[in-house]
Amino acid sequence: MKNAADLVKSYVEAGFTKIHLDASMRCADDAGDRRSALDEQTVTERAAALAQVAEEAANGHAAGSPRPVYVIGTEVPVPGGERAEAQAPDVTKPEDVASTLGLMKTELQKRGLGGVWERIIAVVVQPGVEYSDDAVFEYGRCKTADLSAFIRTAGGCLYEAHSTDYQKPEALSQMVEDHFAILKVGPWLTFAFREAVFALSFIEEEWLENRRSIELSGIRDVLERAMVEDPRDWKGYYTGDEAYLRYARKYSYSDRSRYYWPKPEVQAALSRLLKNLADNLAPLTLVSQFLPLQYEAVRAGVLSREPAALIHDKIRGVLGVYSRACRV
Repeated sequence: MKNAADLVKSYVEAGFTKIHLDASMRCADDAGDRRSALDEQTVTERAAALAQVAEEAANGHAAGSPRPVYVIGTEVPVPGGERAEAQAPDVTKPEDVASTLGLMKTELQKRGLGGVWERIIAVVVQPGVEYSDDAVFEYGRCKTADLSAFIRTAGGCLYEAHSTDYQKPEALSQMVEDHFAILKVGPWLTFAFREAVFALSFIEEEWLENRRSIELSGIRDVLERAMVEDPRDWKGYYTGDEAYLRYARKYSYSDRSRYYWPKPEVQAALSRLLKNLADNLAPLTLVSQFLPLQYEAVRAGVLSREPAALIHDKIRGVLGVYSRACRV
């Protein structure tokens, strides 16, 4: 808990103003089965203690600085997505949300933190959305009708939904309409980055492989070697024969390859890819073949053929889905 308190304190001191108070994971010295959930009272007491740490850290800010706002709740999926053979998660029950809110309000009042209760903006729930290695569990608003109805009685609090990656645009819009107003996204962004890099690598091969003065990046092979040599960040997520594992390491929705981009050899290959295509801009025909949406933007004169610009535009395409869903 001291480590957790230090972490929260550091975030607030650094200027972060939206803090998720989730103390549901067991500490190293907690008794009992580490795979089982902590009791809700303990979780709430610890979350309130962290809120107190955050408030004390915020007291050190300049006068007039915004106070932190808080998200509570523990319905957070497994980091990085579900493992293979996953099934659609159960939707949170309204009575469980009511319990979480009630316990937190009581615990904050015990600590003299009634003002914090007014700054709890959202509670994390499970709306039944997730993704796995090769599947997306779609949002179904019929399954969340009771949950959506409940939050309208909760005094201005909203829902935060995690693992909304790869949901259809209309589903994300429905989630916002149904009071899941904070949509967390993660691997979809790095998945888009990986797609763009791979597309550029195919362009590089088609455009430059016969030019003797140019050394190709080989980025896809370099990334694959890095993952095979150090399987710690994907081994527990992908199962199957070697052919399937090779496919999953490259193309899985879980995008465990994202943990390997910082490796020096992968960074070196990426830098070479970007330099090769910056020095030798890809022809429009190849941009059309491998990055068709970016091709349209290039033709319209709103996007350059610089490789970094093409990558950024691919990622912004995902962010645009969320912006439109949230009507930003």
